[in-house]
Amino acid sequence: MYLIIAEKPSLARNIIAGIAGLQSEPMKKCNGYFEGGNYIVSWVFGHLFSLADIEEYTGTEGARWSMDTIPCFPEKFKFNLKRGADKKVDSGVKKQFDTIKYLCNRKDVDTIVNAGDSDREGEIIVRLCVSHAIPDGQKKFVRLWLPDQTPETVKQGLCDLKDESEYESLASEGFARTYIDWLYGVNLTRFATLKTGKLLRVGRVIVPIVKAIYDRDMEIKNFNPEKYYVMSSHEKTNGEFVDLTSKQRFTKEEYEKCLGECLKYNSAQAVVTSAKKKKDTLFPPKLFSLSKLQSHLGKKYKMSMDESLSIVQKLYEEGYVTYPRTNSEYLATAEQDKIKSIIANIAKINYPVKFRFSKSIFDDSKIESHSALTPTYKIPNPASLSEKEKQVYSAIFRRFVAVFCSEDCIVERNEIKIKLGDLEEFALKGTVILEKGWTKFDDYTQKDKILPALCEGDKVNVNFQPCEKETTPPKHYTIETLNNYLKNPFKDDKENAPEGDEEEYRAVFEGLELGTEATRTGIIENARKSGYISLKKDSYYIMPDGEYLIDSLSELGIIMDKYKTSELGKALKKVFRGEMSVDDSVKLAESEISDIFNKSKDAAIEHDTNIGVYGEVAGSCPLCGADVIRTKFGYGCSRYKDGCHFSISKTICSRPISISNVRMLLETGRTSKIQGFISRNGKSFDAVLKLEDGKVVFDFPDSKGAPRKVSPPNKPSGQKNTSSSKSAIK
Repeated sequence: MYLIIAEKPSLARNIIAGIAGLQSEPMKKCNGYFEGGNYIVSWVFGHLFSLADIEEYTGTEGARWSMDTIPCFPEKFKFNLKRGADKKVDSGVKKQFDTIKYLCNRKDVDTIVNAGDSDREGEIIVRLCVSHAIPDGQKKFVRLWLPDQTPETVKQGLCDLKDESEYESLASEGFARTYIDWLYGVNLTRFATLKTGKLLRVGRVIVPIVKAIYDRDMEIKNFNPEKYYVMSSHEKTNGEFVDLTSKQRFTKEEYEKCLGECLKYNSAQAVVTSAKKKKDTLFPPKLFSLSKLQSHLGKKYKMSMDESLSIVQKLYEEGYVTYPRTNSEYLATAEQDKIKSIIANIAKINYPVKFRFSKSIFDDSKIESHSALTPTYKIPNPASLSEKEKQVYSAIFRRFVAVFCSEDCIVERNEIKIKLGDLEEFALKGTVILEKGWTKFDDYTQKDKILPALCEGDKVNVNFQPCEKETTPPKHYTIETLNNYLKNPFKDDKENAPEGDEEEYRAVFEGLELGTEATRTGIIENARKSGYISLKKDSYYIMPDGEYLIDSLSELGIIMDKYKTSELGKALKKVFRGEMSVDDSVKLAESEISDIFNKSKDAAIEHDTNIGVYGEVAGSCPLCGADVIRTKFGYGCSRYKDGCHFSISKTICSRPISISNVRMLLETGRTSKIQGFISRNGKSFDAVLKLEDGKVVFDFPDSKGAPRKVSPPNKPSGQKNTSSSKSAIK
């Protein structure tokens, strides 16, 4: 008897539909499973198990978060049935696991089938259930791998079950990723939260994503436009305007120089040295990976990544499209027969499609686990889909039709080269579509560019003039550009700049990407729900809480950038390839986390910037004698709500004020000399902080040697830092 454990109830239903093609006996519904003939089909609801909290490892269950328990590096990770917000095991989760445990231990069940989604997460979700249900693992364990959920594919998959040992590397990567993300998330979230007094979700991937958006928005905010000049000519030749723009640029102070160069250019003879025309075939774009589909939908329909993934996942579960969480835009060579059958089905509804084999479509070297997103042979009735489901399905369907279109797109490509004496050569390029071909089905938006009718040897009239232009700030990240950045965050680095398709896939397969196709959408959505970023139309913006997150981590000396994240990403890929063990990858993460903790402590000591822990007592209030405690934004009297508003900002003139300096100030009335204050005009200065009439003031000698007192920012403890305070910790 086969016990099939599906990742979701919807997959269980599709598996039952596939079983109908293998046996005549119907499946009967039981409590939490279906049974009939040689098969039992049950299901989970995604993750039934989650990693235990720190308190279970430290024996401090029920206690508040504490710096004494972090960093926590378990000798062996523990999994428990998922719990709700009340810390109790969810009753539905327990009931379903009890059902699975009963079924796994039935004597007539000799083979257990892992039918998790065909990815790392799906692999470990079912493995965890089975390992907890039968710890001794005495039964045969096999894998059902489904590229789509049509009954035909399920039927084929059930006839070609693989031993679970063939997916050991996938499971290892899945467990390594789970352990590493727990180590980062739990330890650093608690560290940052305890330090700041505000819940900060710190994760291996979420932080570099938020920081990328933060950095871009700060570039835009601090951008100072600059005027410059270029030399442009807009003059008629043979009755048509010819536009030429020099590559030279001149600063706003170099107008006269630009004018002189224009005179020089205008005195030279411009001649057409080459005028070529040729017919060519314009090839369609590649099939969709998940991120490329999300970029397309975000740009065209302003559809968020979370919404588009939810819709394409539903289409997958209904059997209309292939597995969505794919990072490839290519098909496997072994899929040719399947693709031929899909094409034949599409041809029946009068689409001009035919099979063709090309390296730009079929390439095994660019597939890690799953091929590109395509429709299946099962075509939905449009009336059964919502408007947004139609948009998503149509994008996948029309791209497939474009790639396998039997009608070529024929274009005329023109190129004209004009030489201006010995000064500069200009190249004009244009393309005109002669036969639309596949562009009738895909969103091809490039407009025809028609060049002037010039022939080789023609003399071109020019009249170059200075043309004033202005530098523009970078654009906010869009769904498309953020996706491109996350897929290869080193693309724009001069030393690491990849060239073309090969380098992009190398970056993905080596683990250089930030997040994966399976996880990226959820992480970005988590950042949105946490208030760190926002999505307006299809552009991302940093939010105040996102600024606070990045500024606070910088202040605490916690560096979590794309370099550190990609190093761990590469380690996970090594686990997948069998080049590194799970334990070794975990040790690498522990080493990185220890390094973060140690550097944060060392930097705080070296630069006297240890701000203590939220709620820590710094001394007695000079106004009322109550405790002065560390607040979210500084140090304030614990009787603030009772009317005592004594407070000291956490950062004064861009200089973090350590808790040791605050203690000295409250005990003696003054600190020792503090270095590194920044004045409003950007100059650095050193000073002593002094208490005067319940206020904190600067005290330092001026050039004449007389004491000079200047009141620094001194706000109630509940107020936020000013932007000038923030600038110190960026």
